[in-house]
Amino acid sequence: MANQLDSIPPVRAAALPLPHVLLALAVVAVWGTNFVVIRVALDALPPLTFATLRFIFALLPAAFFIRRPNVAWRWLAAYGVLIGFGQFGILYIAMNGHISPGLASLVVQSQVFFTIGLSMYFAGERVRPFQGVALLLAIAGMAVILIHTDGTTSPLGLGLVLVAALCWAGGNHCARAARPDNMLAFVVWASLFSIPPLLTGALVMEGPRAILSGMEQSTIGTWAAVLWQSFGNTLFGYAAWGWLLARHPAATITPMALLVPIFGMGASALLLSEPLPLWKLAAAALVIGGLAINLLWPMARRLPGLPWRRGAA
Repeated sequence: MANQLDSIPPVRAAALPLPHVLLALAVVAVWGTNFVVIRVALDALPPLTFATLRFIFALLPAAFFIRRPNVAWRWLAAYGVLIGFGQFGILYIAMNGHISPGLASLVVQSQVFFTIGLSMYFAGERVRPFQGVALLLAIAGMAVILIHTDGTTSPLGLGLVLVAALCWAGGNHCARAARPDNMLAFVVWASLFSIPPLLTGALVMEGPRAILSGMEQSTIGTWAAVLWQSFGNTLFGYAAWGWLLARHPAATITPMALLVPIFGMGASALLLSEPLPLWKLAAAALVIGGLAINLLWPMARRLPGLPWRRGAA
């Protein structure tokens, strides 16, 4: 993310049209409340079975209408495996009794720092002082969660979500290397490579009997959750976000992603009665604070008339 921010032009005071603000809020609301939707589907479906269905419906029928992006197959394959099995498969396993939806929505945002780490490793980028401060805040937030693990969240759940975040960062690196012109098309066609490892994992780790039992126990709500994952979270989310980024500076749109864990924790508290004790709020403040510093500090340096502006004494 830091390397992307380097190319951001000076911030200009231009307000977003209200319909565009509402569209951006709709996307982050979908991405945040998605963790509650995941929890609903996991009440019936085993996690890897659920993930397999998600990517089947993300691929079909969209692949018949969206042309394959002009990128190497290896990047589609790597992204599909990392995001499909690595991010969502492991995230679903973690959320199947090991971590609450609200905390999962918060912890998985650590992908930002893993992405920076991979950029350092592959591109030789250096950590800047503000990124070090941001990382320390996020680590402090994770430590608060680890110290206060309870019946709804375990060290195993926290560790699994961190692995999912690392795989998400790996997927980000693949997308950056592939440079697709159409991110929605990239996600749709990469789903072709998400399905085989997820289906294999479901058959080996969950077994045909559990898969069939999950299908039989699925309700209209379960299938609505699966379709919401595929069409709402994936197709609508990426298409709308890409549409906004094509029309407005990244510095205007990207900060709204900070609302994702807020929507996630809020929806989990309201819809699933997940408790929000002081320690959870403190952990959220630390992690979101770290994310905010990492994202907003470079933008603030470009604001005219401020003492820390780049080039100022």
